[in-house]
Amino acid sequence: MGNKNITIGLFGFGCVGQGLYDVLNHSQGLKATIEKICVKDKTKKRKIDANYFTYDKEEILKRDNLNVIVELIDDASEAMKIVRQAMNNGVSVVTANKKMLAENFKELYELQVKNNVALIYEGSAGGSIPIIRNLEEYYDNELLSSVKGILNGTCNYILTRMELENKDYSEVLKDAQASGFAESDPWLDVAGFDTKFKTLLLTIHAFGVVLLPDDILNTGIQNVSYDDILYAKQRGLRIKMLGVSFKSGDKFRVYCLPHFVDRDSELNNVFYEYNAVEVEGAYSCKQTFVGKGAGSHPTGSAVLSDISALTYDYKYGYKKLRKALNGNQKIEDGAKLIEYDFSIKLYIRFQNREQLNDLEILSIEEEYKSANTNYIIANVNFKSLFNIYNKPDNKLFICAV
Repeated sequence: MGNKNITIGLFGFGCVGQGLYDVLNHSQGLKATIEKICVKDKTKKRKIDANYFTYDKEEILKRDNLNVIVELIDDASEAMKIVRQAMNNGVSVVTANKKMLAENFKELYELQVKNNVALIYEGSAGGSIPIIRNLEEYYDNELLSSVKGILNGTCNYILTRMELENKDYSEVLKDAQASGFAESDPWLDVAGFDTKFKTLLLTIHAFGVVLLPDDILNTGIQNVSYDDILYAKQRGLRIKMLGVSFKSGDKFRVYCLPHFVDRDSELNNVFYEYNAVEVEGAYSCKQTFVGKGAGSHPTGSAVLSDISALTYDYKYGYKKLRKALNGNQKIEDGAKLIEYDFSIKLYIRFQNREQLNDLEILSIEEEYKSANTNYIIANVNFKSLFNIYNKPDNKLFICAV
């Protein structure tokens, strides 16, 4: 494309779509125009001219004058249909839909190869933090050992306010929903699913390992109480919801759990809706990227950066994944590289001991009982955490020590 004027078909005009529209209008040097915007709700008042909008996706997908389709809608299965059709039409795509990417990565990778088009998604894994492009370009030949981080602004916002304002979870969540920092149904965020989708994407770019969401264990902060915050506070620790992906011998450990983070960690001082990703390599040592993880303009700016990259024909090289595939590994073999059978040290708060029956507890280092709260610090077989995984009736709060 050689930095010429590019024409965009946009799907979705919610928080990120409007953010993109704003930052595009104030950008300098990028010659890009939004030709048409496809939206769902015909009754919603919009802040720009009604002529921009259509309610028929084919009106955009069938145009032959578009250089790029930008997909920013909530519905992952509908997003997949749009992206698939655009790529099969030979049009490159920018998206921020981590759920769609995580659930369909194998097909999306194959569509890129088959149609010789780009699919770029910097805004999907850390808001405004340019982490995917850095893993792709800066760390492409680095022997990485670990990528971990605070990847969900909602969780970090809730945990920060609980600690700094001495409030309980339900009170802060209600506040966060009222001020737009949490969805009306916050389950995907607070239960760790959003963190998991992002961790899955970072694992592909850091290690060349492709997983399905169900291959990765996630437990979230939905059962956190002020007692847990207090326990951490008294020991000079903070609770942070982390996505973790690291090399363990010739295997990988990938999971998403709340963690106690000590004062020596740069993740300790990341507050509110900010995200942070810590990358560790054999030669580059430890580096931490920090930025706003959510919000209209921060994510809009990441999407704009992707559009800009397309003006000079940028594509992800997937060097680590291609190397694995050239070594006769199949893209679906990623799960075989994941280690599940290991001991992990956890803080577990419970109401009654029967709640612990599903866990394989190897040893208990500390146990505390009172009228208000009971907890243990225990070494647990990691794979037994899958026994309580994604159960809405699970009332345990689990935190890695």
